[in-house]
Amino acid sequence: MQLQNAKQKFEAQGLKLAAISYDSPAILKDFAERHNIDFPLLADPNSEIINRFHVLNAQAKGMNKGMAFPGFFFAHLRLTLAQSDRSVIPGARVSLIADVELPPDVHVYSPEVQGYKPIQLNLQEQAGIEFQPVSYPSSKVLYLEAIKEHVPVFDGKFRISQDVTVTPSKELVSALASGGKTIAIAGELKYQACDKTVCFPPSSVPVKWQLQILPLDMKRSPEAIRHK
Repeated sequence: MQLQNAKQKFEAQGLKLAAISYDSPAILKDFAERHNIDFPLLADPNSEIINRFHVLNAQAKGMNKGMAFPGFFFAHLRLTLAQSDRSVIPGARVSLIADVELPPDVHVYSPEVQGYKPIQLNLQEQAGIEFQPVSYPSSKVLYLEAIKEHVPVFDGKFRISQDVTVTPSKELVSALASGGKTIAIAGELKYQACDKTVCFPPSSVPVKWQLQILPLDMKRSPEAIRHK
């Protein structure tokens, strides 16, 4: 559903969408018809392709056996999203993670670069969520022979993360009185990929995490065992 909503944005950048799943062709056909998915859904019932891309969730059991970790493959990079916790209570802090993998001899510029477009994780403001500064890895200095210049870059595999805190406001606590609440945190990862001789057009990809906010446990322990 997230990819379908972003399909027009991808196509405006000259990108085509396809998704792969461990589900059978019949299941994917039914899902596509029910949710109006109009890009290709590819069946990988034995998870052979999923395993080749190294995104197989080996811990998944039962009916989920064979499923992949959520991941996206875009022009010039592979992006996998994760988070430290999926369920939290007001006041808790969660790390939102974007794992990036670039092909050999391809790099992106780090945030401290001057005169080039750096990779940036930009998340939309969300009521009840306090954002901490984005954490980028240490960059490496690359010498570009074509322009006789040293520039700070990221290459290979690296991780970008951002911690967020669920603020325990009165409004949120009130909303949780009748049960849990799910909050979506969305944004985009902007970047410009380059190799040793050419820089490709700047691009961006949508990112999205979901947090289930649980109500605080207001019930106290029996009086006999409370702190005196």
